[in-house]
Order: sequence, then structure tokens, then C-alpha cells
Amino acid sequence: MNDHTYKQFDIELDEIRSDFLQMGGCVQSMIADAMEVLATGDAECFERVKENEKQVNQLELDIDDRITTMLARRQPLGFDLRLLLAVTKMLTDMERCGDEAERIAVLGRRMHEDAQKFVPEMELQHVATAVLGMLHDVMDSFARHDSVLAASVVRGDKKVDKEWKAAMRGLITYMIEDPRMITGSIDLMLMSRSLGRIGDHCKNMAERVIFMVHGKDVRHQGAKAAERLVKKATRHISAMQAPTSAATESISTPDATTAADASTPDVSQEVKPESGSQS
Repeated sequence: MNDHTYKQFDIELDEIRSDFLQMGGCVQSMIADAMEVLATGDAECFERVKENEKQVNQLELDIDDRITTMLARRQPLGFDLRLLLAVTKMLTDMERCGDEAERIAVLGRRMHEDAQKFVPEMELQHVATAVLGMLHDVMDSFARHDSVLAASVVRGDKKVDKEWKAAMRGLITYMIEDPRMITGSIDLMLMSRSLGRIGDHCKNMAERVIFMVHGKDVRHQGAKAAERLVKKATRHISAMQAPTSAATESISTPDATTAADASTPDVSQEVKPESGSQS
């Protein structure tokens, strides 16, 4: 490749990164708006969710098409190849996060339109906050190539699983205590399950970020294995960089003895004064 081709490839790669982050931002807005629909039935938030869903779907198609073209024409290697492969997989997870957010908005809107008996949804709001944090960290780890942060997202999925399952148990209790709450509780249980699925998709994307950075597949291995791999890889990178830093320091900082010798005049060959007269 000539310089022009390299520059064009870098531009295309940056555009894919930027558009994927934009897609993630849309999904974050969808989740926040969906929870607002659940809390208040806000029609404007509901319409925003529907519009963002269309944008997310279109971004998925556009990015996927460009990646296919880049793989065929540019034939990237190393990190660039891993990045494109990771984004291809992450697109599916991100789009499905959007689908789950839309489902929450539809169910929340229906609850308000049908004037269903109030069922406490604070536990779901708590789960939604945790899920939004996971999605934010996934996008941050992708943007900064931060595998340590990605590993923490994999770990965080267990906490989210516990929270949405606890919310489900609470809703079952409400149904047992008051049969009038059955319809509303079932809808909230479906929303709780959707939040759990978003957490699962965030974990999948975090695992892809680890693959992108280190070239190691940590799927189906659990949080401990992911953290162990990242720690080992990070330590290896630090060890590789240490000799380079030491060599640079030794070159830039002259030996103290040498510096002292250079600054001290040589007195071993003292110049004798010339005689005042000649014979």
C-alpha cells in the first residue's frame, strides 16, 4: 500500500469507530427514555425510542456493509483485523440492546394507557441504572482499548443478574398478595428480563473488546478467567516496555563519571611558560 492508501484506510477505520460509538449513544438514550416511559408514560420519550430504534437498525446495516468491503479490499492484519471482527460481532449485541429497550418502552406505555394498577417499579429503575453503567463502560473500554475496564464489565454482569432476578421474586410476591396486580406485575417481569438481556449483551461486547486488544477469546470462560487473562497480558506488555524505557534513559542520561571527566581539565600535560629570551 502507498501512503495515500494507508491514510484512506485509517480514515475508514476511524469512521467505523465513530459510527459504532454513535450507535451505542443511541442505545443508551433508548434505555433511559424507556425507563422514563415506564415511570411517567411520557409520549415524547416513547416516540424518541421508536426513532432511535430506526437509527440503530440503519447504523447496524451501514457499518456491517462497510466492514465487509474493508475486509475484502484492504485485507487488514493484526489489531486492525481484530477491531473489525470485534465490531462485526458487537453490532448484533448492540442492536439487540436497542430491541430490548424498545420492548420496555412499549410495555411501559401500555401499562399507562390501560391504567393498570400501580406496581412499584423502583427495583427495575435500580437494575436499569446498573445496566446503563455497564453499557457506558463497554463503550468507554472500546474507545480507549481498555481491557481492564472491559473485564470489570464481564464481572458486573453477575451483579446485574442477581438484581433482576431479585426484582422478579419481588414481583411474584406482589402477585400472590394482590391478584389485581397480576397483569402489571407480568409486564414488569418482562421488562426485568429485558434489562437482564441487555446486561448479557454488554458482557458479550466486553468480551469482544478483550479479544480486540489482546487477541484472546474469553467467551464461556467466566469473569475470573477474563480478569486473569487481562492481568497476565497487561503484565507482559509492561515487562516488554520496561527494557525499552531503561535503554532510552541510559542513552538520554550520560554516566556521572563520564560527565565529570568531561568537565575536568586535563592537568597531566601542563603547558610550560615560554622563556623570555632566546640564545
